[in-house]
Amino acid sequence: MADHTSPDYFRCSLCASLLRDPVAIPCGHSFCMDCISGYWNEADYTGIYICPQCKITFTQRPVLRPNATLSMVAEKIKKSGLNINLSPPQGNVYAGPSDVPCDFCSGKKLKAVKSCLNCLASYCEKHLRPHYESATFKRHKLVDELGNLDRKICPQHQKSLELFCRTDQMCICAICTVSEHRGHDIVSAEAERGEKQKLLGVSQAEIRQKCQERVKELEELKTAVDSLKNSAQRAMVESQKMFEDMIRSIERMRSEVTKLIGINEKAAFNQAETLIERLEQEIDELKKKETGLKQLYSTEDHIHFLQVRQNQVFSQNEEASMKFWVFSKN
Repeated sequence: MADHTSPDYFRCSLCASLLRDPVAIPCGHSFCMDCISGYWNEADYTGIYICPQCKITFTQRPVLRPNATLSMVAEKIKKSGLNINLSPPQGNVYAGPSDVPCDFCSGKKLKAVKSCLNCLASYCEKHLRPHYESATFKRHKLVDELGNLDRKICPQHQKSLELFCRTDQMCICAICTVSEHRGHDIVSAEAERGEKQKLLGVSQAEIRQKCQERVKELEELKTAVDSLKNSAQRAMVESQKMFEDMIRSIERMRSEVTKLIGINEKAAFNQAETLIERLEQEIDELKKKETGLKQLYSTEDHIHFLQVRQNQVFSQNEEASMKFWVFSKN
């Protein structure tokens, strides 16, 4: 038992807060009225009542006797605002905003360490003891602390949702099986979870397969784009060489025509001037087309590139026709 001068003497060992409506049990320990009542309400199933502090066992539920002295002192401490360093007992932690609080702590709640799927409640270490010490509670299923346990209760019958109605595709309680869901296809929640988990595995495999297919398609598309860029680059180099050859040929023919001006008569001179003018016009057109090809080469629009490509390059027939016309004039 804590010394009367110790801060723990004024603290309830169940809720770790300043005693509220303190009551004493036969072994001499004191607790909040609500805390010890709630603690022993859980033990009503077994008829064995244990002091949470010293572990003394009572075969009958002890009568709770108000501790007037402690009540008066605790009230004075509360009104005075005196800080008596009421920190949680070692091994316990107060519940934070993101933690699941103990459902049985009164006052400032401790962090829950387990949740009971049968009781649909969460417990701190102290309030969890009956589940380990009582044969009845040992059959309960404990899991890591869970929030929103109220969602596991049937809203109509206030019983635990432990079954699944396949007819209506919903979780139900035992009472639902003899009322609204009488005659329906009903299985345990665990069995239905197993079936749905198999389907989930199939869905995961399908999604994984589709993902692999999309990755393959993406790689193929990237390869096609790279091939298109390489093809466009080769076409650009080839067309550039073709235009350079044509320009050199035209310049050579212009030089020859210039020589003819000094040799031939005025008629020949006029004819040569007409030819020069036409050739210069064709040179301008070729340069314009060369500029267009450069712009086309740098575009990132694949469809535009392919649609315009044929209209920008001279066909072999056009080139041959032009050369035939030039040489025929000579």
